Amino acid sequence: MNDLAALARLLENLIRFGVIAAVQMVPPRVQVTTGKLTTAWLPWLALRAGADRDWDPPTVGEQVILLSPSGQLANGIVVTGVFSDHIPANGNRAGLHRRTYSDGTVIEYDSVAHHLNATLVDGGTTNLISTGGINLVGDITHKGDYNQTGNQTVTGRVDVSIDVVAAGVSLVKHPHTGVRAGGDQSGAPIPS
Repeated sequence: MNDLAALARLLENLIRFGVIAAVQMVPPRVQVTTGKLTTAWLPWLALRAGADRDWDPPTVGEQVILLSPSGQLANGIVVTGVFSDHIPANGNRAGLHRRTYSDGTVIEYDSVAHHLNATLVDGGTTNLISTGGINLVGDITHKGDYNQTGNQTVTGRVDVSIDVVAAGVSLVKHPHTGVRAGGDQSGAPIPS
């Protein structure tokens, strides 16, 4: 190649910074604005794209690196995850692994404090399906109502601060039928 200008352009295009200009989901492609250029639709680099796959599309305005084999932008691949002044980092210290979602939900693990935290936005829901069972080890503190379908077996004491109601019968305030004085037994409890 004797054209120095063309060679310089190819070298300049090998590695470029840019920002996501547009995102297409099917097939997964993005357009990148780099300098005064906007690329054609290019694939982005995923953590895994084989039998195990990772889906996490980039967002418009996200800073990226554009790698173009042989300096041809049309053959480029987009590497995401470069913080910028426009979209700054969502953490500021070692030992913190944090994922912040666009709706404000945060999932993080702090290896210094040994603490796992997941905070969903107001109205967010959680669904865990484990047909083989779930094993929790450790004390549990729960706030809110609890509904269960199925049987429950407790090994140990159950302390209740207000009352237990079974089949409409209060453990604390239930009256009995057939109450008599003396050594007779009362009748069955009356449902409330």
